[in-house]
Amino acid sequence: MKVLLTGYQGYVGSVMSGYLKSRGHSVIGLDTGYFNGLDLWTPPSVDEVRTVDMRNVQEKDVEGVEAIIHLAALSNDPLGDFAPELTDDINFKATKKLAEIAKKHGIKRFVFASSCSLYGAADVSKPVDETSPTLPLTPYAKSKIDCENALLAMKDEDFEPVFMRNATCYGDSPRIRIDVVLNNLTARAIVSGEVKLLSDGSAWRPLMHVEDMSASFEAVLTAPANLVSGEAFNVGTNEQNYQVIDIAKTVQKVVPGCDLTYSDDAQVDARSYRVSFDKLHSVLPNIGFKWNAEKGAAQIAERLKAEKAKAEDLFGRKHIRLEQLKYLVENQKVNADLFWNA
Repeated sequence: MKVLLTGYQGYVGSVMSGYLKSRGHSVIGLDTGYFNGLDLWTPPSVDEVRTVDMRNVQEKDVEGVEAIIHLAALSNDPLGDFAPELTDDINFKATKKLAEIAKKHGIKRFVFASSCSLYGAADVSKPVDETSPTLPLTPYAKSKIDCENALLAMKDEDFEPVFMRNATCYGDSPRIRIDVVLNNLTARAIVSGEVKLLSDGSAWRPLMHVEDMSASFEAVLTAPANLVSGEAFNVGTNEQNYQVIDIAKTVQKVVPGCDLTYSDDAQVDARSYRVSFDKLHSVLPNIGFKWNAEKGAAQIAERLKAEKAKAEDLFGRKHIRLEQLKYLVENQKVNADLFWNA
């Protein structure tokens, strides 16, 4: 299948592109290029590149495409808070426009990267499922709900949107992010001998390896329409609902001799949710998740040691998405609206 993969140069996209190709798909990568070149190791190639800002996508950008996996977005809560009005433009309005163009051109399957963060401050006494109320606490989370609602309204026999409510990712990638919890704690342990929590550690987070996420998206991409069209799926595994303190202790186990410390201003994180992933594994039982937090932390530690990763890189713009966007703005590479300057 010829797949348009938006955000292919990102943390997840640079893993998913290789996975899709390994499954026999042809991958057209679409990306604006904010993170191009910020590689820890050489990313896989795609079959064709279309360099375009999501807000400027035109009909020609979907020519020859049979299905779309849409990852491109301002990709986490800090980025959304950095530019809330742009989060609406890039994450919501541009997604809706892309979906409308896709539908017009007869592209049926549209797999959308949503997020478990849309559950917000959930009741952690029981896991939330796809029927639970959504309580977005950030512009990023709100943008995901807005997209789901808009795309669901477009669903018919000729347009098959699927909503993948992803757990927080971890794991190795050519463009690894260190601003996600397991990667962050592991990197700090490697470079400083310290596992440092920025919160009190009580919040619940579901985690998922980027390779397992890639396998889930490919499974949905090729599944029969009657199983997935118009459906939301929490993407992860029940066994990987962790409290942040337990993630930290896992890193301590993987990187021996590390001290567990707390930031001076550590607070309770309002974003806390335990998630049920039963629906995904009931509908598509053959995905076969392969990772857990301990194996993922070990993989990250091994990669960072092998690459002799430096603290200034790990905690600077190369691997922290917000820092890279600030750099691009401050150095006038992009304007205040995050469009590239000529």
